[in-house]
Amino acid sequence: MTQSHTRISKAVIPAAGLGTRFLPATKATPKEMLPVVDKPAIQYVVEEAVTAGLSDVLMITGRNKRALEDHFDRNYELESALTRKGDVERLQKVQESSDLATMHYVRQGDPRGLGHAVLCAAPHVGDQPFAVLLGDDLIDPRDPLLARMVEIQEREGGSVVALMEVAPEQIHMYGCAAVEPTAQGDVVRVTGLVEKPDAAEAPSNLAVIGRYVLDPAVFDILRKTEPGRGGEIQLTDALQLLAEDEKIGGPVHGIVFKGRRYDTGDRGDYLRAIVRLACEREDLGPDFRTWLRSYVAEEM
Repeated sequence: MTQSHTRISKAVIPAAGLGTRFLPATKATPKEMLPVVDKPAIQYVVEEAVTAGLSDVLMITGRNKRALEDHFDRNYELESALTRKGDVERLQKVQESSDLATMHYVRQGDPRGLGHAVLCAAPHVGDQPFAVLLGDDLIDPRDPLLARMVEIQEREGGSVVALMEVAPEQIHMYGCAAVEPTAQGDVVRVTGLVEKPDAAEAPSNLAVIGRYVLDPAVFDILRKTEPGRGGEIQLTDALQLLAEDEKIGGPVHGIVFKGRRYDTGDRGDYLRAIVRLACEREDLGPDFRTWLRSYVAEEM
């Protein structure tokens, strides 16, 4: 059994998807670079990892994703122009993304599913536990989900997944967990996982959302995992084996998250995320909320 209580420092962000739900906007622009107010969605995710203490970030990219690397790199021409103008505020915003974390990149090559994307991180991660953050899921910084997951993994070992209650008619869009309660209200023991089940076959209404803290034993399982649902190598299938036999890589726990989550992979949720985050901004919120109330009253 691989059981490690090493302090977690590495985060893996799969970002090789094609973003077909947002075409034509994503024809030449990575979906992760679509702005949520005035920052690309991917920057919120990296900031979340850093806030949780994970300053070593590996991004799994693909073709036409060079903009992701450019965003987290220095842009000396832009910085020089802003310096000459004396625009300190915008200069700080530009430099913020390049100073966030130690960034690494690897290309997935063939898009063979989330499990394969995670497996691409094996040489970088090695034998340490690590976090996986999906770029489509934004977690409000006031709800420290990832920090809680790291805490549980470092205490219990094994792996930890983030779970959220969803309506039965939505469970077919997610991985779904069978669970047992523990003495901690927000922590459950995961006994089984199934990828995108029909509502009648779902073991619960607890959906797996895009945050994981994984034992490195998952890599050996993924190397042997055959393509599953959708013809892809599913991370859920590997986690199912870990949940069945903790001797492989420790137990699998779940954190039942009840905080604020924004699914920027869905067009409707993407728009709602922009509105909610804009309304809560000190610099934008007062005027934007006034306009929004007026718009709703007049047009709706």
